[in-house]
Amino acid sequence: MQFLGTTQTASYCGPRKASGFGVLPPAVQAPVVQECYQPYYLPGYRYLNSWRPSLLCKVSDVQTCPDEGTTCRSPLRPPTILPVLHSTLFCRYSPRDWDQTNQLQIGGAEASRLWAGRLMGDSMRLMQDKDQLTRQMQEGTCRNLGQRLSDISFWKSELSYELERLLNENHGMEKVKRRLECAAEEVNCPLQVALECLYHREKRIGIDLVHDNVEKNLIREVDLLKCCQDQMRKLAQRIDIQMRDNRDSQHALERDLEDKSTAQFIDEKCFNLRNTSDCISFFHGVEKVDGTISVPETWTKFSNDNIRHSQNMRANSIRLREEAENLFETLSDQMWKQFTNTNLAFNARVSEVTDVKNKLQTQLAKTLQEIFQAENTIMLLERAIAAKECPLKVAQTRLECRTRRPNVELCRDIPHFKLVNEVFTIDDTLQTLKLRLRETQDTLQLLVMTKCRLEHELAIKANTLCIDKEKCMGMRKAFPCTPRLVGHT
Repeated sequence: MQFLGTTQTASYCGPRKASGFGVLPPAVQAPVVQECYQPYYLPGYRYLNSWRPSLLCKVSDVQTCPDEGTTCRSPLRPPTILPVLHSTLFCRYSPRDWDQTNQLQIGGAEASRLWAGRLMGDSMRLMQDKDQLTRQMQEGTCRNLGQRLSDISFWKSELSYELERLLNENHGMEKVKRRLECAAEEVNCPLQVALECLYHREKRIGIDLVHDNVEKNLIREVDLLKCCQDQMRKLAQRIDIQMRDNRDSQHALERDLEDKSTAQFIDEKCFNLRNTSDCISFFHGVEKVDGTISVPETWTKFSNDNIRHSQNMRANSIRLREEAENLFETLSDQMWKQFTNTNLAFNARVSEVTDVKNKLQTQLAKTLQEIFQAENTIMLLERAIAAKECPLKVAQTRLECRTRRPNVELCRDIPHFKLVNEVFTIDDTLQTLKLRLRETQDTLQLLVMTKCRLEHELAIKANTLCIDKEKCMGMRKAFPCTPRLVGHT
């Protein structure tokens, strides 16, 4: 079978059948088959032949008569048009399509030419406008940079003046601090003792870590000693804190001054840049990166806040120096009185803890006796449970043996009832004894836990007595005299 035509008009022809026409004269040549199919690619479909079969159109090549100029055919054979020729003629374009396509091409070319002309004129005007805009913007930027440099110079002078005054105030504060440290050195000893007592009492364990009268008196003593040091040593600490604040303000001024010097150098460099400078270059995307952290208002406010903060620190320093002149001759009597009250509270607390410790020791002895009795009871219950296991085995064995009686002898008689009742009774007895054994074991565990708690409490009380009686009272045997408390050496 032979395949002819395209995919749209393919036909399958078999062997030629005999017809009523005569045989062609021998003068006519056999048709010559030639390939005349030319592929046509639509836009965007240049590779459709990658999936379509490659087809050839078979066209009959006939001879023409030399006299008439027409195709010579046999008078006995009608003209033959192959299916492939019909398909080829059907796919041709019409003259109207050809004219429309040419007109479209000519019109498109004319429109493109006119558009290109207008675009070139607009481009020239655009370039002139943008050149003028660029020059204006560059001149405005230079004016703004000049104004910015003036602002930086002004704030640099203000910061330098305030920094100098702050350094002088810091020097005066250091002198006052050294005076207060020397006067407060004598008060440091009793304060250290009171603090050590508080630190040791923080090592109490469990419930003994209580806020009792001793701790209250120690806190009052520390507060009273610090009240003396508020005029002496604590004031020195406040001055030290104030000096740290002054240093923070000083560092802020120095950092702000350094940043403004750097910014002034950079802005001067930017101010001097021109289109002919050597150091200019492209930095693509730099205009999209916003690394700024302030605006002109916040920039001015930042430096102004630094100066105001420095002025506030200087005012606080002056007040502290004036306060440090009236500190050295007060509160010695109150300190002695508080020292005595704290010692009395220590003695009362030691007596209370000793009494509770004796009571706990008594309870521990009784608990040990109960533990001994509970252990004996557990041993007796375990023996009773073991004694009930053999009778239960006997009863269950008897029942199992009687289940092997033959036929009608497997009777539910009185021995059977008695054995069943015996098994249930012994099993209930075992369960009762085991339950009582568990209860006794739980009670023993509770007693053991009580014993552990009592021993733990006794250890806590012993630790508390060691802290209060030996460590704290041992440190509180001496106290500075009045002249040394008021700063005399």
